Amino acid sequence: MNEAPAVTFRFAAPHDAQAIRAIEYEAGGRFVSVDMAGIADAPPMELEVVLRKIDAREIIVALDADETCAGFVMFEPQPERIYVQELDVLTSHAGRRIGAALIEQVAQLARARQLRQLILSTFRDVPWNAPYYRRLGFRDLETAELDAALIARRDAHIARGLDESKRVFMRRDLV
Repeated sequence: MNEAPAVTFRFAAPHDAQAIRAIEYEAGGRFVSVDMAGIADAPPMELEVVLRKIDAREIIVALDADETCAGFVMFEPQPERIYVQELDVLTSHAGRRIGAALIEQVAQLARARQLRQLILSTFRDVPWNAPYYRRLGFRDLETAELDAALIARRDAHIARGLDESKRVFMRRDLV
């Protein structure tokens, strides 16, 4: 069996913005297979949002051996933790543990900033969502564990039309 080509990681640059949007759009297409066409049909993030996150150094990209952007993780630093907003990898690169490596990049960044947790919100039963994150060391949070910032985020999800009954907040503690 041939070894997979090396993947490198770096903070996203402005020239990555369109690739990030294309990866997000392609990754969204997977939701058709779990009867979530509304998510699959959603447009990618606005270019201005991506550029603002790039400028803030809140997106890390995974680059294939030929410097092709194969995936990204977008995050938001918060007091005591980093909130993982989005993780997407091209389907052509699935199964290479790129998503796990991107999460580890954020974990390393959090540790360097002396932050203690990674937090995210995802779909409870979609195989590449909550079950995947559980394999990466995240655990489900009970409603009683949500702080004011996470409750506000949940309320924002509801305002956007997301069915929060199908979603779960998850936490990975960093030591």
